Amino acid sequence: MRRLLIGAWLALLPASAGAADLTSLKQSVVAGYASLVRAVYEDALAGARALAGRIDAFVDDPGADALARARQAWIDSRVAYAQSEAFRFSDGPIDAVEGLINSWPIDESLIDYVEGEPGAGFINHPERYPAVTAEAIAALNEKGGEKNITAGFHAIEFLLWGQDLDDDGPGHRSYLDYTEGHAPNAGRRRDYLRVTAHLLVRNLETVTEAWAPDSPSNYRAAFVTRQPDESLAAIVKGIGVLTGSELAGERLTVPYETKDQEDEHSCFSDNTHRDLLFNVTGIRNVYLGRYVRASGETVAGRSLADLVERVNPALAAKLARQMDASLAAARALPPPFDRAIRGNDSAPGRIAVKALITALRAQANAIADAGAALGLKLNF
Repeated sequence: MRRLLIGAWLALLPASAGAADLTSLKQSVVAGYASLVRAVYEDALAGARALAGRIDAFVDDPGADALARARQAWIDSRVAYAQSEAFRFSDGPIDAVEGLINSWPIDESLIDYVEGEPGAGFINHPERYPAVTAEAIAALNEKGGEKNITAGFHAIEFLLWGQDLDDDGPGHRSYLDYTEGHAPNAGRRRDYLRVTAHLLVRNLETVTEAWAPDSPSNYRAAFVTRQPDESLAAIVKGIGVLTGSELAGERLTVPYETKDQEDEHSCFSDNTHRDLLFNVTGIRNVYLGRYVRASGETVAGRSLADLVERVNPALAAKLARQMDASLAAARALPPPFDRAIRGNDSAPGRIAVKALITALRAQANAIADAGAALGLKLNF
């Protein structure tokens, strides 16, 4: 009898060892994800700080060249931030401040003048809003409606470019809007732009610190020490929701159907095609556990791809193909996006947009299948 019991126990060892190895792999994936998140947010924060610096220089001495440099800094800052959106929808620290960072679409008339309303907006109503402060701007953000956006990247974008009234290019706001004697409330416009840029930095600092590796009590510390399946579910949910309902749905299908420029993501700068490309890149980064930093350094670790390969190699290969197809479709989007969505369904731009929608929907389904294969409890 004793020999039989020992033999049964020995027979169980390979399965137990395999389970322990899988748990170890899951923990490594969670830890690698946390390092990747921190690196991306560090780059996004550096981009926001560079943008704030260029805006400071512009408002201190408005001119055409200084405005052009501020616009380029805005475009540059979108590269890392757009990739960081793969961490949204995962119930993390970004949720507390995202409304002040990247909300869209916006009713720009809440901020400044628009065509047909020269006296519109916070800037042109000092009697209502005497103090141009971060607190005043943040308090109005999303007040009374989701399009009532007064802060973040797209508020800054509007202040740098103005409305996009050009079928073939972005907005053409003049630097003279910020020069005394040339535009009403130029000083308040300068103040608003500067304050909003520094508010963006402050909010990104908050998120970046939440992922710092040397804090025993921040979000990252809890994320890497709780049950790995809980953190993995959050990771998969983040990339699944961004892929499906957000990108394939809100950011692509809605403007594809309405053909309305107001429904595109970065409508003032015509940067939407690049936003979408780096969103798709960010999802792929998370799946592969690899991110190329602004400096050129590569941050890499164990990944969701490793986990899916472990439990279902065929599904891993399928999801890798879907990731490649989505990236290729995003790269094929013709700029500007607001022109690509126009015309009939046989127009090259609309075909390209539809191809990306199709690729992302298939990718979202494959991500959900991967979550199920990993035994994760998902709510998307």
